[in-house]
Amino acid sequence: MLDRHIVPLLKKPLRAVALRLQARGVTADAVTVSGFVVGVACVPALALGYPHLALVLLLLNRLADGVDGELARLQAPTDAGGYLDISLDFIFYAIFPLGFAFADPANNALPAAVLIASFVGTGASFLAFATQAQKQAIVSPDFEYKSLYYLNGLAEGTETILCFALMCLFADYFVLIAWIFASLCLITAANRVIFGYRTLR
Repeated sequence: MLDRHIVPLLKKPLRAVALRLQARGVTADAVTVSGFVVGVACVPALALGYPHLALVLLLLNRLADGVDGELARLQAPTDAGGYLDISLDFIFYAIFPLGFAFADPANNALPAAVLIASFVGTGASFLAFATQAQKQAIVSPDFEYKSLYYLNGLAEGTETILCFALMCLFADYFVLIAWIFASLCLITAANRVIFGYRTLR
């Protein structure tokens, strides 16, 4: 919901970072993988009770995710790079709540599991439609720079980052935040399935 408004504001500073990395011979795929490794480190940080450290790692991961796209456009995007980027993004989203589940299994395991399940719904409906949209040459006017058709909804990238950040800042309220965001994700998944089905018909 917010991506179409936030992403254009970030393009200029992200492009500036990408230009510096390009001058040093850094590839977009290298940034993608490095960002993912940093993101994975959020899980042990959360599990060991360091949510503020996890927040820093989360922001670095998302910075890398923005920079790799700009870097790819400077170096000519590839299907392999787009595939790597979207795959690692979805894996990162899915494993992040595990840190809270490990930190307090008794209270956090169930909401973390439901949140991850809701991510499967948003991710599956997103990727399934993107595959069919590519076959029929359907493009998204708001996200033409994306390697796949970007099917928006209530819970997109920006909302997910905000959700994760709030979890890190207010770890004691993880359960409440997880249930609320899981509900938004389930609504998004349902809307995407209905919209996608009607569009493809």
